[in-house]
Amino acid sequence: MALSLGSVEFPLRFLRYDPRIYQITVLSALLVYGIGWLDFEISAVNASVILLSVLLTQYICTYVFRLPKYDPRSSLISGLSLCLLLRTNSLLLVIVTAFITITSKFTLRWGEKHICNPTNFGLIAMMLLTDQVWVSPGQWGSAAFLGFLIACLGGLVVNRASRSDVTYAFLVFYITFLFGRAL
Repeated sequence: MALSLGSVEFPLRFLRYDPRIYQITVLSALLVYGIGWLDFEISAVNASVILLSVLLTQYICTYVFRLPKYDPRSSLISGLSLCLLLRTNSLLLVIVTAFITITSKFTLRWGEKHICNPTNFGLIAMMLLTDQVWVSPGQWGSAAFLGFLIACLGGLVVNRASRSDVTYAFLVFYITFLFGRAL
C-alpha cells in the first residue's frame, strides 16, 4: 500500500517508521498554533524564505557532498525549528542563518553524527556574528496547557525515534542541578 502525493508515492511503512515525519508534523502544528493563536512575530514571507532556503541549501549540499539522493526531511525539521525560534528584521540574515544551519550538518561531523544540533549552531553563530538576530522564548506565553502539550508531543517524537534515553538523561541531570542549586 502507498500514499500518493502528486507524482511522488510513499510506502505506508515509510510513514509509520520514520520518526522525522512525526517531528515534522509536531513542529508544523506548533508553528500553526504559534502564528494562529499566540501571534508569533514571524511573517509568512520570513517563514517561506526560511523553508525555501533550507531546502535549497540541502539540495545544493546533496550535490556538492555527492550524496546518493536528495532527502528534504532533516532540512525541513531544521527549517521549521528556525521558523519557531529565529527572529530578525533582515531577509538576508534569514537566508544566511538557514545556509549556516544546513551546511553545518554536512561539515561539522564526527563520523556519521553531527557534532552539535544544526539549528542551534546556526542560531548561536548568527547571534555571535550580528546583533540583528535573536531568539524570543517569551513568545510561547505562560500557559500550563501549552507546556503539557509540548511535553506530550515531544514524548511522542522521542518515543518514535527510540531516543527516550536522551530525554531521561536530560531530566535526571536537570532535576539534580535544580535541587543542587536550591540546596
